Amino acid sequence: MKPKFPGPCPCGRPLAYAACCGRYHAGSPAADAESLMRSRYSAYVLGLEGYLLATWHASTRPGALDLASGPQAKWLGLEVKAQTEAGDQATVEFVARCRVGGRAQRLHELSRFVREEGCWYYLDAMS
Repeated sequence: MKPKFPGPCPCGRPLAYAACCGRYHAGSPAADAESLMRSRYSAYVLGLEGYLLATWHASTRPGALDLASGPQAKWLGLEVKAQTEAGDQATVEFVARCRVGGRAQRLHELSRFVREEGCWYYLDAMS
């Protein structure tokens, strides 16, 4: 199911949602790991748990997500710092900003991705 989202895409690219992450949320595979990471950020903004689970690699995917429980994050922005791709493996370094319960937070992560059968999946975060 493709949610309606007016205006620019939450991922920070200068495109409308439908022309950016909306197409991935509707079922098109992400062209590269950075696009998948951006679409996953947008999925967090929009609360698309099914998409997040579907794009998480089966070897590290949790059994469930419960984004609706507890204090809700208000996502404020995404900055991609770097990305590398080597064959079917990639990393994306990013900073995502949000506010939870009135407190500003920053998530600085180096995420690993893997491509299988032409589709990119989030694997895990490197420490």
